[in-house]
Amino acid sequence: MVEQLVIIGSGPAGYTAAIYAARAQLQPILFEGFEAGGLPGGQLMTTTEVENFPGFSEGIQGPKLMKEMRQQAIRWGAKLITDDVITVDFSQRPFTIATSDLEVKSHAVIVCTGATAKRLHIAGEEEFWNNGISACAVCDGTNPLFQNVEIAVVGGGDSAAEEALYMTKYASKVHLLVRSDRLRASKVMQERILNHDKIQVHWRVLPISAHGSDILQSIQLQDQKDSSIMELKVSGLFYAIGHTPNTQLFAGQLDLDEKGYIKTYGKTTATNIAGVWAAGDVQDHIYRQAITAAGTGCMAALEAERWLVEK
Repeated sequence: MVEQLVIIGSGPAGYTAAIYAARAQLQPILFEGFEAGGLPGGQLMTTTEVENFPGFSEGIQGPKLMKEMRQQAIRWGAKLITDDVITVDFSQRPFTIATSDLEVKSHAVIVCTGATAKRLHIAGEEEFWNNGISACAVCDGTNPLFQNVEIAVVGGGDSAAEEALYMTKYASKVHLLVRSDRLRASKVMQERILNHDKIQVHWRVLPISAHGSDILQSIQLQDQKDSSIMELKVSGLFYAIGHTPNTQLFAGQLDLDEKGYIKTYGKTTATNIAGVWAAGDVQDHIYRQAITAAGTGCMAALEAERWLVEK
């Protein structure tokens, strides 16, 4: 039997696509993942308070939000399989999607495998993840933990500059930790950083460990020139060193941009292969928010439904 629609990946994009597709009676199969690319449910599974997702005036825990989306998809008839897809074949129709012990044929596919935030894996990182260490200032910056205290942002590109500037609205001081002796950010962003009275740039340094009791209280920095160590008392540490899109599975079949994200065309989620769409962070390296991922998941499901009806 050939399925009408398979969704690869979960998180806000995958679950939203499943909700819309199931309500359209497409009986979608959604492969949530298991280990590849992180936990089933995406990056929100490692996030605590989510305060910018519409509809939750008091905020909601990331895992709880994903649980609610998951249950909604199941309620409408989506079939969820908690396993990693290991191969896909988009070269002939119907498409083939396979795990280690299951092979499914499908007329249409939506890819929602997301992107993984790069980490430094310093000593103490796991202990203080979501207790002072984060990879998204826009997501977590309003947390009371970071209000009127000194925090640090790691990185030297536009993303790091944007996050440092964003955090000046909440923190008393922002330390921008740059590994080299120059910023890679655009000229405009560099000027904003260097002229901001709440931002101090530290050149040629890299965090090597995090310390505190229940929450982050300080980090150790290593000078990249002479290897000397210094302590910096901060209550927050934000990584802004990029994301890795989970697209290895599709290389050579779907068009990827120079950063490895799936290319979508026009004002759609369509890929270069008819019958395959991409939604969420796997095709978005600009916004990377739960609400935008959910929005593109909706778009992909609607586009898939229309395409299937036409074909």
